[in-house]
Amino acid sequence: MKKRFTIAPVVAPIVALLLGAYGASAHAQLATVAIAGVVAAGTPIELIKEGFNGTEGPVALPDGSFAFTETPANRITRITPEGAISTLLENSNGSNGLAINAEGDIYAVQVADPKVGIVYPPQRARTLAARYDGAPFGRPNDIVLDRKGGVYFTDSGVNPPAPGAAPAPQPAEKPAKPAVYHISNEGALTRLAADIERPNGIQLSPDEKTLYVANTFGEYVIAYDILGDGKVGPRRNFAKLEGFKKTETGGTSGADGLAVDADGRVYVATTVGIQVFSNKGEALGVIALPKAPQNIAFAGPGKKTLYAVGRGAAYKIATLTQGFTGRAK
Repeated sequence: MKKRFTIAPVVAPIVALLLGAYGASAHAQLATVAIAGVVAAGTPIELIKEGFNGTEGPVALPDGSFAFTETPANRITRITPEGAISTLLENSNGSNGLAINAEGDIYAVQVADPKVGIVYPPQRARTLAARYDGAPFGRPNDIVLDRKGGVYFTDSGVNPPAPGAAPAPQPAEKPAKPAVYHISNEGALTRLAADIERPNGIQLSPDEKTLYVANTFGEYVIAYDILGDGKVGPRRNFAKLEGFKKTETGGTSGADGLAVDADGRVYVATTVGIQVFSNKGEALGVIALPKAPQNIAFAGPGKKTLYAVGRGAAYKIATLTQGFTGRAK
């Protein structure tokens, strides 16, 4: 039997206290509120399954199903609207974020041998980029395609060791610094920004005039005006995130994956839940989950279901709004 949960109050401190009381993995019923135009009060959050080996890179597939990556397991997993689970691709080179072009080719940022390229179908697999200015990528994180076939992606840099853990082995070559990149339809690689502490999720507005980047170590979702030809305007703060915390080594909001709906609202996976903003950056509410989400995507029939993955779990939420249908992600 599928478990159901409910959408938490907008107030982040209350959400944090509830999650703290029950534990991040506890499946407690939380009070529900509506987010106007997004989700109705009392809408259940449905657990699809727990126990996945890593959960990242969600994207809508052309047949209405939903795919995400199990990065440590080196696998891409598919879930149908009815909840059937199967393996779409083994040996994914540690695929992380996913995107799909009009022909159905699946693009992935990959972390085992860091690179960006097509991974599915296997007969069309190829590498688009693996280095910038002679240096290998550190840890490509997320990706989105525009209508012209251009590729935007983030490289968040090599993961820092967990608190108290031994330092990770140093790579044979010093990797490129964390950055945001663009690959043109002709294959030209351009670094768009290298001043974000930890660029993570990346997304385009429906009209593709704005590029959004989630900064895990920052308090804001960052936005850039797209000027074309692999160029963007100055960095600006788009939306202030709840749950930002200062630590001994800096600050973190836990900002991860991004999604947009047909009305241009921006959805951000963070440690307090899915934070929802208007297309002007106004905070609209928070959808709290039993486990903090790592990435999100609209999928299913009409893209009227919001899927969330994180901490080994996958959830789905029926929405009042529709995900943007002009591209897979």
